[in-house]
Amino acid sequence: AGPSPSGSWSRPRCAGHTALEMPALVTALAQRGVPDPDRAVQDSIAEGEALVFQDALEETGAPPPARAMGAEDAEEDEGDEARPVRLLVGLERYALAEESLADGLARLVNSAPKQDGSAVEWERAAASTQGSAGELIRAVAAHGLVLHTGGAASLAEPAALLTAAHSLGLRVWAAAHGPIGRTRFAALLPRSGTAEAAPGTPSADAASPAAPVCTVAGLLAGSEGPGRDADGALDLDLLVVLDAPQLDVETAALLTESLPDGARLVLAGDPAVLWSVGPGRVFADLLAARICPQVSSRRPDPGPLGELVSGIGIGELNQVEAPGKEVVIVPVRDAGEAVHRTVQLVADSVPRAIGVPAEETQVITPGHGGAVGTRALNAALKERLNPGPGRFAGFDPGDRVVHSPAPGRVLPGTVVKADAEGLHLSCEGEAVVVPKERVEQSVRHGWALTAHQAVGSRWPAVVVVLPGDAAQALSRAVVYTAFGR
Repeated sequence: AGPSPSGSWSRPRCAGHTALEMPALVTALAQRGVPDPDRAVQDSIAEGEALVFQDALEETGAPPPARAMGAEDAEEDEGDEARPVRLLVGLERYALAEESLADGLARLVNSAPKQDGSAVEWERAAASTQGSAGELIRAVAAHGLVLHTGGAASLAEPAALLTAAHSLGLRVWAAAHGPIGRTRFAALLPRSGTAEAAPGTPSADAASPAAPVCTVAGLLAGSEGPGRDADGALDLDLLVVLDAPQLDVETAALLTESLPDGARLVLAGDPAVLWSVGPGRVFADLLAARICPQVSSRRPDPGPLGELVSGIGIGELNQVEAPGKEVVIVPVRDAGEAVHRTVQLVADSVPRAIGVPAEETQVITPGHGGAVGTRALNAALKERLNPGPGRFAGFDPGDRVVHSPAPGRVLPGTVVKADAEGLHLSCEGEAVVVPKERVEQSVRHGWALTAHQAVGSRWPAVVVVLPGDAAQALSRAVVYTAFGR
């Protein structure tokens, strides 16, 4: 993400830019076959579709420190005029989102959170938990914005936070990237007969509508979550956003804009997974900026799989002992054998060896194309697991699919039927109807997904296919994400 055009918040420069220097932008357009790319950029600027702004550089070449700026920074601003700058170009929508996000974050950081519960009560709640869960509760007690990092096992800590905050009278909600993540987190919350239920020990009925857990998209659309107050703000005191690396700059801006004054925001996630498909790397930038408390979970993911994934996170691919067949490596000679063995594993070996049925086993591969991409794998898996003529745009009842209603949103589901309305899907228990004209664009078979599509979800068993010809598409984040599903 790049800095805000207004200069109200300067975030370190990372991959996932919302703005680029003119030469880099022109070069990228030329590589994509745009005729006269320099003129194309100038025309976009003249028409107001793109904005140009200055980014002050440190004389040493290091990124400027991230900070909120106000009237007290006037003297420093005068000195900034003599510092070297570079010109950045960004689309108006992303520049405005950066500005809105900057203002929203500054409001959270610089404002005192609503005083719910005394300091003694917050400390008592923190002392009743173990390890970094207590650190998280203490940080949230005193700050409007807190970052929490950790793997899958660390989800217990935001759950403990919701328990504590609810016990102190706060209106609490958690928002996950997708429906599978929502269900997983809801399983950590207690059963209750009311929507005001306190989260607690992992004994929840995950399907219960009482659980204060929603998806980010549903929260912003108003179809899930607490609703809005008379001023249009979210009707809550504490929001915990799970899978925070998946926040792009526009989504993050909408979330911060929607928070009422005095609310607390916790962004929680694993910084080693793949980042958002949309522009901006909000979570990475905030971690680098260090402008709010950061709590790193000390709760390791258990078992051989946790050991394997932890090693990948630091750049090591270790051989782990897996007596329970938690990790199995199956070498193959070529792409054809890879497809054959994948189908064999999903249909026969995994159900027989570890008792996970085919419908609960997910295949993950680096990309869509190629001899071992999602298209080839899904064709082979459909032929074995749910053969049919594809009566509706290539789909049949019972097909596993993935529905993408918007860029960056992935809803795994199953085809129920097709009629004049469109394709009827069941996505994590929710009925979804995709209009006929949208099916080709937004629905794909889903026995095999890319690592990007799998982010934010977990399954009882996963078959990861790493073809030799996909070496250029592999990165530590891709492998870490795939193995951690």
